[in-house]
Amino acid sequence: MDGSEIGFLGVSQLAALYRARKLSPVEVAKSVLARMEAVEPRVNAMMRFTPEHALAAARHSEDVFLNRGTPRLLEGIPFTIKDLQHTKGIQTDFASASMQGTVPDVDAPCVTRLYEAGGMLMGKTTSAAEWGWKGVSEAPISGITHNPWGKGLNAGASSSGAGVAAAVGYGPLHQGGDGAGSIRMPAHFSGVYGFKPTHGRVPCWPMSNNDLATHIGPLTRTVEDAALMTQAMAGPHVWDYTSLEAPPQDYAGQLKADMKGKRIAYSRDLGHARVDPEIAASVEAAVKVFEAMGAIVEEVTPAWGKLGPELVRFFWPATFTGRLAALPEFESRMDPGFVAMIKHAAGFTAGQFMEMRTRRFAYVQEIHEFMEGYDFLLSPAVSVAAFPADKLQPAHWPQHEWDWLMWAEFSYPFNWSGSPAASVPCGFTPAGLPVGLQIVGRRFDDLGVLQASAAFEAARPWVQNRPPLA
Repeated sequence: MDGSEIGFLGVSQLAALYRARKLSPVEVAKSVLARMEAVEPRVNAMMRFTPEHALAAARHSEDVFLNRGTPRLLEGIPFTIKDLQHTKGIQTDFASASMQGTVPDVDAPCVTRLYEAGGMLMGKTTSAAEWGWKGVSEAPISGITHNPWGKGLNAGASSSGAGVAAAVGYGPLHQGGDGAGSIRMPAHFSGVYGFKPTHGRVPCWPMSNNDLATHIGPLTRTVEDAALMTQAMAGPHVWDYTSLEAPPQDYAGQLKADMKGKRIAYSRDLGHARVDPEIAASVEAAVKVFEAMGAIVEEVTPAWGKLGPELVRFFWPATFTGRLAALPEFESRMDPGFVAMIKHAAGFTAGQFMEMRTRRFAYVQEIHEFMEGYDFLLSPAVSVAAFPADKLQPAHWPQHEWDWLMWAEFSYPFNWSGSPAASVPCGFTPAGLPVGLQIVGRRFDDLGVLQASAAFEAARPWVQNRPPLA
């Protein structure tokens, strides 16, 4: 097999080749590392490689298959970890000069579980957004992570490197974190699948700095791979008191489901969001696929939608103000937009925060009550296609020194509600840039969102699409 093709194989394909002894984990680890070395100059998706970790795990997995041991769920499967997650003994910079050179002495739970499932850590992907603050793939310490469909274009953030890695064949599994769209946005921009599980399904540690809005989940080329990675990472953990007590299901084994009769809400704008016409056209065509599968689709304008913009423009800056202490030493080396944003929020009071929090809880309650009437909600994943990554907004949108949220209004409601949500590739703009459809489910219905994603994937396959920078 051509070594450059190995990095595009899915988990089930690799496992079958291992069992047939047509490929070995050591061969796979070496091939993926070689591919990363070859492609990195074009995309800049990796903060660092971890060949020692990968090859040690590969040798162990190879022994399992050679000696007919019992393979674990992800035995010999390559994966990457986002550079905002702790990895024991591996430098983790959190995309900020204020933390550059940090070497954690412990692994985050999601990392430990991927190791325990038999995975091979290939390296740390770029966050490419200082402390994950924006949806644009550029950070002062790492530079631009390039969209694989166009050099210099935004690949989404903060899990930018993970989305690009999935798109260009750095193996099948890539961990992301989503505090306001940071799994779904990179999936949309890079043309891959991104799944944000129900909050607490995958333990999040350290606890997020954004009032428990962060979800840990996968970015992959297929829904099955995302289901397997979620299964490996999920389950309760004492370090995260918000983690769900329920053990993970066999998500990958239950993906096939009929969409006939499913009640689906479709909102083109949540009642307030601006959406570029080329995005809207692809999403509307995708919605018709669900109708063709027999789903009952109703176009809606949810009453709660228009309440979000004011809330997010208070909470997103407010939850980053803990970084103000870094300004005296590091401001000149920090993202100017990030600095402007936290300075904007510096005067917020505790009283204001608690008042707005009460309003946000009411907003979330409205979302859950709305979802009781539907199995899923469909919307654009993002309002725009990829634009230059040295800008916060596309040139044809209003300009602001820190407000990138204006083109990402579909993400944050479902971080606050804790709902499962995914971005599935649903088409391309006339310029050849990917578009994502967002599928939102009721809280706790992770399996349902994966099933809806798999049904769409079967109807409109996307895995054959490979970007030019791959």
